[in-house]
Amino acid sequence: MINRNLLRMKVVQVLYSYYKNNKETNDFDVAQDELLLSIDKTYELYHYFFQLIINITECANKKLDKKSLDQDELDMNSKLANNKFVSQLKENIQLRTYFEEHEVEWMDNDSNATKDIYRQILESNLLQEYAEIQNPTYADDKELWKNIFKKIVSESELLGKELEDLSIYWNDDAEIVVSFVIKTIKQFEESNGANQPLLPKFKDKEDEIFALTLFKNTIYNANDYKELISKHTKNWDADRIAFLDTIIMQTALAEICSFPSIPINVSMNEYLEIAKSYSTNKSSNFINGVLDAIVKELSDAKKITKVAYINNYKK
Repeated sequence: MINRNLLRMKVVQVLYSYYKNNKETNDFDVAQDELLLSIDKTYELYHYFFQLIINITECANKKLDKKSLDQDELDMNSKLANNKFVSQLKENIQLRTYFEEHEVEWMDNDSNATKDIYRQILESNLLQEYAEIQNPTYADDKELWKNIFKKIVSESELLGKELEDLSIYWNDDAEIVVSFVIKTIKQFEESNGANQPLLPKFKDKEDEIFALTLFKNTIYNANDYKELISKHTKNWDADRIAFLDTIIMQTALAEICSFPSIPINVSMNEYLEIAKSYSTNKSSNFINGVLDAIVKELSDAKKITKVAYINNYKK
């Protein structure tokens, strides 16, 4: 589930914090534990969103207990409460096992964000159109929740604030984790019942090793990478080079030099995207130019063995 794009971003974030700390107090093991915790928290957020679905459905169930509902409210809440996909989700063995094995503060979350999203669902065309289906199929039930995540959950500012309050690790994860949830909903099969598999934390063992290897090699070879960067930025005032840009370039070089099976253009493009998202407006062009020169030097000296070398990295 946690793909390499997200792992790269997390490595850069932890490295930024690692180097920003006083060098005398830097502890590699502590920083590595921070990286692992950040990855674990992303997987926790994945489960949080499934619990959110269950909590929103409980809001509909509670509403049905009230005798003051008019017919429209009754129909809307009844359709939401009796969604077959959610009924299956509640019984999911993997989900229930995760909750049993992990103590999470939001497990019984009845937050303002949950209530607000529930309100938005009731007022949305999504639920109104769904309620007009006389006998919704299992596919209809899944489609409703896919659209709720695409159009309501992903846009909720109140939820974004709540996630930020719950965990500092969730600030940048929500958008991509929502996409993982939508992917999982698509994969649900009614015939699987409670045994429907959720996405694993990592696609395979290689991805699990990737982040730790990248993190370790960036730190262990930092002086070599700094020297290369310095050599190719002689015409730049060092104080004008964004600190994050240096971290991004060091991490990119660690990946390029450490993973022969990853084509250079793939690595380059991923770090340019990180620069576009997290650094200055001019960072991606600057980083592209510096890394292009460094990679050419290393390739000419046959210090890089790669599947492919592509000179133009920009998308």
